[in-house]
Order: sequence, then C-alpha cells, then structure tokens
Amino acid sequence: MRQPSAPATRVLAVANQKGGVGKTTTAINLGTALAAIGERVLIVDLDPQGNASTGVGVPRAARRSTIYDVVVDGKPAADTIVETAVPGLHLIASDPELSGVEIELGQAPRRSYRLRDALASLRDLTSPYNYVLVDCPPSLNLLTVNAMTAANAVLVPLQCEFFALEGLTQLMRTVELVRGSLNPHLEIQGVVLTMFDKRNSLSDLVAKDVREHFGDKVYQTVIPRNVRIAEAPSFGKPALIYDLRSAGSQAYVSLAREVISRERARKAA
Repeated sequence: MRQPSAPATRVLAVANQKGGVGKTTTAINLGTALAAIGERVLIVDLDPQGNASTGVGVPRAARRSTIYDVVVDGKPAADTIVETAVPGLHLIASDPELSGVEIELGQAPRRSYRLRDALASLRDLTSPYNYVLVDCPPSLNLLTVNAMTAANAVLVPLQCEFFALEGLTQLMRTVELVRGSLNPHLEIQGVVLTMFDKRNSLSDLVAKDVREHFGDKVYQTVIPRNVRIAEAPSFGKPALIYDLRSAGSQAYVSLAREVISRERARKAA
C-alpha cells in the first residue's frame, strides 16, 4: 500500500522592522494556537533578545544549544530543538551572541542561506513540522535576511498606531529586495493588526487605512490590546496557557484558523 506523503513544512517569517508591534507575542501565541489545533509547530527564536524563548518557558539557563550554534557553527538544527510545555510546540532558542553574527560570518559563503540550509534538513525528521515560525529581530540585518531567505512567506504583525503604515512600507521594500536576489518565491502570507483598542478612534482609522492599502492580505482577525497577553510572558507562558478565555487568547485561536484556511486555499489554487 502506498504510504501517505509527509506534510509539507511551511516556513513563516514573523517580521516587522518596527519594534514593539507584537511580533514576538504573535509568534508565541500563534504557534501555541496552531499546536492546540493539532499542527506540529517549531518556533525559531532568531532575535538576540530571546524573548520568544522566555515566553514559551525556556529560561536562559536551560539553553544549552541555540540557533547561534546552527547559523554560525553549522550544528544540525535537529540537535538544538527543545520541547515546550505545549504538546506539539517545539523551540530552537536564541542566544545574545546572535547580535554579532554579521561580523562573525563576514564574507562567509552562503551567509544569507545559513538558516534555509539548516531548516531544509528538518524535512527528514520522522515527524516533520507543519509550520516553522521564525521570530525575527526588529531590524533589517543579516538575521532578518536569513529568515526571509528561508521562508515561504512573511507574516506581518502591525500595531494600530499612527506610524504603522510607514513601517509596513519599509518592510515591503525589504521583501521585494529579498525576492529579487535571494528568494524569488517569497510572498506575504498576511498582515495581522495588533494592540487594537476599540475605545480609541485612531485604532479604527489605522485599521481602515491598512485594509484599503493591502486589501485581503489583511487578516479579518484583529488582536486586541489585552492585559492577560501582556502578563503572560512574566510567567514564562503563552497567553493561551496563562488564560485561554481572555479576549487576546481567543483572538490568536481565531488567527490560527485563518492562517490554516489561507494555506489550504493556497494549496487548492
């Protein structure tokens, strides 16, 4: 009997060159929500700050092997994966030494492809991942370029504030540059509006502006400004584990379903 083929892994770079937009929060909680729905998910913490690692409950003391070892020293990615408390959600942790990766790699061959080459090896795992979410640093540097070169698509968290569109325009230029020289198949999976405050008319104005500019690339799901989301990282837990019933957690469950729906539509097209 013919064996069913393994699911194709989709690599999504969670990116925005502007800081404080809910990028890491989105990587953590979208990953958790996807795992809760039954997907196998790997979060790659590519930000030297390591907040995604802390946010899923892996403190610095427990990070024996990290993405630094993979990108700089060529260690197999599979040897650096750790389990989290969430079934089906795994992590490759970050390291502060990542901040010097641009200097360390210098003119090394394939320096922009280090992450892509490492993630390609994970296809041979007995139980491959459905999704790899790469939490990018809030800047355009070699790490972000590696993430976009490795990714099938970019998922963009966008804070509902005045300068949001300006930052998004800069990110789109970066995507075009990467697409033109390193990864011609890179696409935008979607834009998710974060920190939406329904009491603030500015949030509505920004949301309307973004939808007018980017149309159906913007997810219908909106992530509200929520105290429980803000509290969860200090307990080393995703918001969905900290308080599943909160409005923020439920929004990320909705976003996960929407991401899966878009991926199914893409396959069917």
